[in-house]
Amino acid sequence: MKSLLKAGAVGLLLLAGFARAEKKSAAGTHVGVTKRVFHPTNLIRNWRGDPEKDLRVTVWYPAVDTAVEVKQVIGPPGAPLFEAGMAAPDAPLAPGASGSKGKGWPMILLSHGTGGSAMQMGWLGTALAQAGFIAVAVDHPGNNADGKLTAEGFALWWERATDLSQVLDGMLADPEFGKRIDQDRIGAAGFSIGGYTVLELAGAQTDIAELYVGCRQNADRAGCVVPEMRGLTGDLKTPDDFLHAVRKTSGESLARSGELFSDDRIGAVFAIAPALGYTQTEESLRAIRTPVEMVVGDDDRTAPAKENAEYVRSQVRGARLTILPHVQHYTFLDVCTAEGKAKLGQYCEDHADVDREAVHEKVAGLAVVFFAKALKVK
Repeated sequence: MKSLLKAGAVGLLLLAGFARAEKKSAAGTHVGVTKRVFHPTNLIRNWRGDPEKDLRVTVWYPAVDTAVEVKQVIGPPGAPLFEAGMAAPDAPLAPGASGSKGKGWPMILLSHGTGGSAMQMGWLGTALAQAGFIAVAVDHPGNNADGKLTAEGFALWWERATDLSQVLDGMLADPEFGKRIDQDRIGAAGFSIGGYTVLELAGAQTDIAELYVGCRQNADRAGCVVPEMRGLTGDLKTPDDFLHAVRKTSGESLARSGELFSDDRIGAVFAIAPALGYTQTEESLRAIRTPVEMVVGDDDRTAPAKENAEYVRSQVRGARLTILPHVQHYTFLDVCTAEGKAKLGQYCEDHADVDREAVHEKVAGLAVVFFAKALKVK
């Protein structure tokens, strides 16, 4: 997506801010939002060329009744490009049972799409928080529009699962949130390559040859070149270009691309328009016992259901899939403003009979029901 930001004010896209219009939640729990930065030191860590070397997260959570929500927006001040739901910045966490073992707030980790950002999961994060979940979205290093886009960020996609596992570590150790999270009720949800990421947490393993060989045979295949890749300079145009570039910097990561990155603490995963599903091996998908639910649009040409969500459903025992009519891939991004529609092209284009906000409400409702059942949330 950052490729679209080279002209004028659009270059400020995804620098999240909060509009001044205030509003209290109309129904359900009030929603708070805050930020965290984690510096993990445990486990194997690949920063994918990100010079900052930190995990930046946005947290939406149930807030106290006195919290006053404001509109979350993405884009330059005075000319936002996306609206990302309503939340009260840094409001106190709502009172509730503390500790673990069936007490405390359930938590959902969120993974954004290629070149997106944590704030692009705002529509889902705020809905989950309003329903009584803590929702935590990470900016994946080297692959987010708030930071530096790198070849490693695009090419080492299996490393994304480690981001979520280490964000989970950080949240459980957090002085404010840690003791208020129920460690027995943790799930994960993601969009596009974020959908692939949460399936990794459930146990899916990757065969990267499925991408590279397939793209050599058919360069026009969905997933071989995504528009966000154009945000990088130089001669990086095809998956093989990226592979050649990262062989020089990331041999250790390439060598472990097919390893298991599952996290036993994750009790359920919800994948929205998952991409690169066809790179996940049949054997690993068949071994998954974590509850899996997916949603995709029937007009998704970026991550077509047949080779992604439908393939995953055919292999994962008990997996459920909802296919939404006339919905495209980028319908699952935040709602575009008039300014966004004028400047961002395909990222804001929906079929005439598709209401993006209504799609979000439906998908968020499916996610809430799924997680409530799978994680045994009353």
